Amino acid sequence: MVSLKIIPFAPVHAAYFRDLNLAWVQRFFHIEPMDEFLLENCKTSILDKGGHIFMAQYGDEIVGCFSFIKMNEKAYELGKMAVDPHFQGLKIGQALMQFAIDFAQKNEWEKINLYSNTKLTNAIYIYRKYGFKEVPLEKNLPYARSNIKMELDLRT
Repeated sequence: MVSLKIIPFAPVHAAYFRDLNLAWVQRFFHIEPMDEFLLENCKTSILDKGGHIFMAQYGDEIVGCFSFIKMNEKAYELGKMAVDPHFQGLKIGQALMQFAIDFAQKNEWEKINLYSNTKLTNAIYIYRKYGFKEVPLEKNLPYARSNIKMELDLRT
């Protein structure tokens, strides 16, 4: 039986993190400046600013990822969640989501925000399943493709 492990990012994972995300963004949308900024320099753009990146390892292969981008001490943006299309359907995305929520609770964060697009019906379904609620979008969004913002309040 192949096992799934969720592991912290290491520099060797940078190309996987970039390529997993470029694959889904290019499949549904187009690469935006914020994508390039976060994916090409994930150490300086995410980790060095207090964020976190985790990778999903299925057997010996890196098959998924997500990041937490620090907004403030108690709130993070969940972003750059991706699962290799060859491994979709194995509930890896849901395992990543549960790990993310557990990590946030362990660190006593108050909320997790995310930006998405309603075209991504499977992703929106998973977000709602795990308790994320739609909240109003602000102006000057980080991504032109974002047409929905969701939040998980961890204080309840």
